[in-house]
Formats: sequence, structure tokens, C-alpha cells
Amino acid sequence: MPLYKTISVNNNVKVLIWKIEESLEELSREIMLTKSSQERVNGMKSELHQRGFMSVRQLLAQVGYEDKDLFYDEFGKPHLKDNKLISITHSFTFSAIIISDTKVVGIDIEKQRDKILKIAHKFTPIKEYKTIANHDALIGKLTIVWGAKESLYKIFGKKKLRFLQHIYIEDFMFDDAQTTGEIRFNGNIETYKIFFLEFEGFTCVYALN
Repeated sequence: MPLYKTISVNNNVKVLIWKIEESLEELSREIMLTKSSQERVNGMKSELHQRGFMSVRQLLAQVGYEDKDLFYDEFGKPHLKDNKLISITHSFTFSAIIISDTKVVGIDIEKQRDKILKIAHKFTPIKEYKTIANHDALIGKLTIVWGAKESLYKIFGKKKLRFLQHIYIEDFMFDDAQTTGEIRFNGNIETYKIFFLEFEGFTCVYALN
């Protein structure tokens, strides 16, 4: 099974990344889905999305959970029935989960693509990145910023948050592999640690308080 990477962030937080190489049939072996999950899979038009869904269930199995242990609230945020905290992500051929005993957590995987240059103005003040002359470095940095904001959006878990207005990411160097982020909403400021890594043309970012 291609469990690609396991990261023990600390004694209470763990990240698991899966590289999706198997067929849907292989990913479905020994995985029991609830009726609603099976209906959700059946309704997916893309097999890539189906495989992503099932790879997440394989990741859950790696840490002792079944599909029935996972549920989603009215905003689509995932929760575990034992009250541990979880966040889930899937992008093309990679999926990941982050699980925490006590800290709220968020995770995002993104494929590094030129497309991000076209939407950057929607989620970050693009003028801040004009000094980055290297094309690949610019895409890399913007992808990290997007992933960090997506991770914090998942932590917040409600639809009213706006990437540009409410989520701030402190500038960073690639070699740092971490930074900080803030959710600034309704007069409140919440600060989070942000960690990131790159592999095979993808970027994984995860956040915790």
C-alpha cells in the first residue's frame, strides 16, 4: 500500500499522505462504507475523485478508523466520533489526513500549476510577490500561501470567511518550511502555526493552533 509519508508533528498530531496508484477496486478492498458514503462514491462522475475518496478511507484505516467513525457537519467539516480532530484533503494523485488529540487542525494538498497566477489576486495581495523573479519560485510560494489559507479556512469551518479579507499568512522563506497565519474575523484574531512541504510537483500545507 502506497502510504507515501507519515509525519509525527508532535505527540498529539500526525499527518499521513497517500500516493494514489491503485485502481478503485484495489482501494476498496477491506473497506466498509456506510450507505451514505457508498451513495456518495457512486454519484461521483470522476474515477479520480472516487479513488481519492477511497484512499482517504485507506488512510483512516492506517490509524484504526473505519468510514463509520467519520461524519460531516452542516458546513461539510469532517469530525471523528471519538472527538479527536481531523482534516482531509485530496488533489489528483495524492490525499492526506491530519489527526490531532486536542488541537484544531487543517490540511491541504495542491498541485503546483501556472493556473494559480491567474487567481492569486483573489486570495492574496499579489503586489507583495513582485520581487520574485523566478517563475517556478513564484508558483511555489503562491501555492503554499493558498494551501495555508485553505487549511485555516477548514479549521474555521464556516462559509463566511474570505481568503483575502480574513486570513493572513506571514511571509516566509522556502527553507523555513513553516510560518504563522491568522484568522481575523469579527474583531477576533486567532494565530496558528503553518507547516509546508513539497514533493513530486505537489505542495502539502497543514496548520494547527
